[in-house]
Amino acid sequence: MIQITRSLSIDEKAIEETFIRASGPGGQNVNKVETAVLLRLSLDRADLPPPVRARLEKLAGRRLTLDGDVLITCQQHRTQERNRAEAMAALIELIRRATVAPIRRVPTKPSYGSKLRRLEEKTHRGKIKRGRGAGADHD
Repeated sequence: MIQITRSLSIDEKAIEETFIRASGPGGQNVNKVETAVLLRLSLDRADLPPPVRARLEKLAGRRLTLDGDVLITCQQHRTQERNRAEAMAALIELIRRATVAPIRRVPTKPSYGSKLRRLEEKTHRGKIKRGRGAGADHD
């Protein structure tokens, strides 16, 4: 079991990792060694609580497949171990972010005093603009 938070952990069997060849520069080594890692988390097998799963699907964005898997790739480092550790850390951080429920915003109304101040400012501004007109006094 992989511990995400104190109360949440996922089964290691829900994560499948595949090593692939990394793209980009790297000389002769890049064509021979499969250092990039592709982590696939099956949401069906991970047994996440429904609200956490829904938030994770939203946070995953383009990394979510049609099958309901989250894909994380890492090819930053030259070794499999470092790429694997970084991809696992990214996956755990993504799940951790999904466990935090958003705080519901409670809409508030403007106070009576703020309404009065706004209306007084509007009338004051209107008087200033009326005073700019050519001709007789407006007051």
